[in-house]
Amino acid sequence: MPLSLADIFDAQKNIAGVATGTPLVPSPFLSDLAGQEFLLKLENMQPIGAFKLRGALNAVMQLPEDTPGVTCCSTGNHGRGVAYAARARGIRAVICMSELVPQAKVDGIRALGGEVRIVGCSQDDALAEAQRLVAEEGLTEISPFDDPAVIAGQGTIGLEMLTARPDLRTLLVPLSGGGLAGGVALAAKSIDPAIRVIGISMDRGAAMHESLAAGHPVEVAEVASLADSLGGGIGMNNQLSFGLCRDHLDATVLVTEEDIYRAMQTLYYEDRIVAEGACVVGIAALQAGKLPALDGPAATVVTGRNLDMDMFTRIVTGQDIQLGDYTVKGRAYGT
Repeated sequence: MPLSLADIFDAQKNIAGVATGTPLVPSPFLSDLAGQEFLLKLENMQPIGAFKLRGALNAVMQLPEDTPGVTCCSTGNHGRGVAYAARARGIRAVICMSELVPQAKVDGIRALGGEVRIVGCSQDDALAEAQRLVAEEGLTEISPFDDPAVIAGQGTIGLEMLTARPDLRTLLVPLSGGGLAGGVALAAKSIDPAIRVIGISMDRGAAMHESLAAGHPVEVAEVASLADSLGGGIGMNNQLSFGLCRDHLDATVLVTEEDIYRAMQTLYYEDRIVAEGACVVGIAALQAGKLPALDGPAATVVTGRNLDMDMFTRIVTGQDIQLGDYTVKGRAYGT
């Protein structure tokens, strides 16, 4: 069923008081770098530390009263959102994850009462387990990105940004399965068709970027990344998020692991913000000179803070980071 701005306004009512109202603040350092006012939408301030609570809460709160439980595949933050929302409803939550998901995210889900199943080495493996739970145990699947209620919930971020700053000209949105980017773009373009919305991902395993280039969903190899939350495919039978991104994103941009490493340092040292690698891809694209010229105020979504703090400490202190067989060479901030 096609989504509309009305669905996003309905979602805003459904999640009000729990997952709304995060700050939109200017970054003086990034504004100087951009040559335009540059703002940060601080979704890392959500109760679960990430924007995913919006969509998960909107979806879970609309389920029938007799729903026995929910399941999903997740790289971490969606699982936290589903576990949080399920606990609020008093129902079971089983979160299926691959071996690539950092332990910190597994622990965070368990702390919220969610059951965790580690299955295989890709999101596709985790999705297969979630679908088995639906078929054999009667759980309801909450897709991390291809569910209308989830997308509408994420779209409320776009509503908040343009309500606070209707003069925004460019939105930089992390791009993975397309639930966030598609929802925010739908909201923003419905309010202001002239606004530019750019999806940004890492250059290793960028499923939506590759699918948009091909004109249809494609499979990509999933590899370890500093932007682990952006990993995974978009589903070969994608029903919603692919079309929303195709129709409403103005461009997609890829950044390297080195770009992400540098941006994590910048956000920490200049704005004193701890954020996941997936959250800083907009900043990474700005710093790396990969964005089209900005013609007015711009903003990016700092999507979450749920990361391995040992790895984060190594990054901000300029140490090497090993990602499978790939090494991100360390560099002290400012060098």
